[in-house]
Amino acid sequence: MAITQAVCTSFKQEILVETHDFTATTGDTFKLALYTSSATLGASTTAYSATNEVSNSGTYTAGGGNLTNVTPTTSGTTALTDFSDISFTSATITARGALIYNSSESNKAVCVLDFGGDKTSTSGTFTIQFPAADSSNAILRLA
Repeated sequence: MAITQAVCTSFKQEILVETHDFTATTGDTFKLALYTSSATLGASTTAYSATNEVSNSGTYTAGGGNLTNVTPTTSGTTALTDFSDISFTSATITARGALIYNSSESNKAVCVLDFGGDKTSTSGTFTIQFPAADSSNAILRLA
């Protein structure tokens, strides 16, 4: 079992045929689901699955939480989009990684996040902090 950080290969093809709409207020709904170290996720992941997802706890429920989109923009020759940080409160969670997926489009996978090791909250807040929305750091960049 392994979680490998990657932009999903299926997503790369799907953006070329306009499957995903990242526009902040009128676009698709993107979600983030958390996974245990038993999960197998990577570039070949094509859709959300509940297999080896962390258990419901506090405000975390199966399927994860809705992400708040940052409307796509450009900086120099790079197109980018990002999300606001997301937190799950009153939660006891141990997660090794996450999947961002498009719940408006048959739960199609966007990208896999590898935390580099288990991250834990105990009856507390589990937060995913996204990087700055710029051409060097945004979670999704096309250069």
